Amino acid sequence: MEQDLKSTLLRAIPSVERLMEDPALGALGKSVPRWVVVDSVRHVLAETRTAIVEGRVTAEPRREDLAAAVEARAAMRARRGIRKVINATGVVIHTNLGRSILADAAVAAAVEAARSYSSLEFDLTGGARSSRTEIVDELAAKIVASEDAFVVNNNAGAVLLALNTLADGKDAIVSRGELVEIGGSFRLPDVMKKSGARMVEVGTTNRTRLEDYEAVINPSTAVILKVHPSNFALTGFVESPPRSQLADLAHRHGLVMIEDLGSGALFDLARIGIQREPMPQDSIADGADVVTFSGDKLLGGPQAGLVVGRREPIARMKSNPMARALRLDKMTLAALEETLRIYLEPEKLPSRIPTLAMLALPSDGLEKRARDAAEAVSARLGATFEISVARTTSQVGGGSLPLADVETFAVVLVSPKMSPHGIVAALRKCEIPIIARIGEDKVYIDFRTILPRDDDLLIEEIIAALG
Repeated sequence: MEQDLKSTLLRAIPSVERLMEDPALGALGKSVPRWVVVDSVRHVLAETRTAIVEGRVTAEPRREDLAAAVEARAAMRARRGIRKVINATGVVIHTNLGRSILADAAVAAAVEAARSYSSLEFDLTGGARSSRTEIVDELAAKIVASEDAFVVNNNAGAVLLALNTLADGKDAIVSRGELVEIGGSFRLPDVMKKSGARMVEVGTTNRTRLEDYEAVINPSTAVILKVHPSNFALTGFVESPPRSQLADLAHRHGLVMIEDLGSGALFDLARIGIQREPMPQDSIADGADVVTFSGDKLLGGPQAGLVVGRREPIARMKSNPMARALRLDKMTLAALEETLRIYLEPEKLPSRIPTLAMLALPSDGLEKRARDAAEAVSARLGATFEISVARTTSQVGGGSLPLADVETFAVVLVSPKMSPHGIVAALRKCEIPIIARIGEDKVYIDFRTILPRDDDLLIEEIIAALG
């Protein structure tokens, strides 16, 4: 009997052509590409068949319900995968939300490179082919006062290229306390293994001394690798040798010292009241041969991996065939060049690099914006929501400065009828999705990471989503 019912229900499912004739879907085809509608119809019908076979549907599917499901899926499919969102989490360098916002000059340069032919690999003076990274390499080297520089697609790629070039088939010494895991569950030991270098661990999780490194140096040793733990912090009973001592040890034994700084701070954050992060300039001054760091974290540019240091090892990296697989595209190069040019005028940095500007925002200005927004939202939602303003803290994010909290102000939403997870889910469904955070069973709309130009839009979207 049950099998007969399933067979009857399966026969009742309309064909793709018949469902496409529904008037609602005909109107949908005027605003959504036809291929999206057809794909959505096929998906909904396939899901309906599966639900019937599994016993989750026991009544004949109504045509209007199928059409409504198609409309909902088509609307979702028609939207771009990468969309503008409002970051209300308070995490300034939010990896899941695209990390750093680019400076206006960098955006303009990327757009120009995208919409026009460009001198990407063309020497306008001599009329011959040139290196696509030459200008950016020169700028990076100038900023950190190094002999040379090179850029690739991200910092993990820069570390991979450095180890493969300088330690393939040889030993690379690293402290156990620096075997970090980066985003997406990728771990430094895995990157080292893929590079061809043989990882030699020394010391313990919390204490590694200079003699630990020296004890394992042998004729097969090529590199001493130092990794800045930019996404975590060890405190208490800890010890590690200064990079200047590691550089001196490496040079006495004819080795190369590589330092992975990760976060990419080219600006002293203490100038804007935030904990200082190690800078590539410091590493170069202390004798590191090769230093790698990110372009899209504290540097505030597009995704890239920058390598600075001595000319000889970097020249070897540039000639490694792997470098082509890791190279940057024209739009990223254009944006990175403009970002680095801003760094040649240090006095303008906090105002022209959005990441630094966001970190430097005074909390009193954030409080006023939060109170104005809370008043506007309360006027519409006050009967169903408890709306207040709270002093709280933002995070730098992006695997940078894990112990640095920045004072901020947030609008706080509480509802007796909606759970915090229900509220943040509703905010994500806005036309311009709002990404908020939950803390202490409350929803926080943190104004440090909301662009001032989006304040009115934020208010409209909150009211539309929760009203």
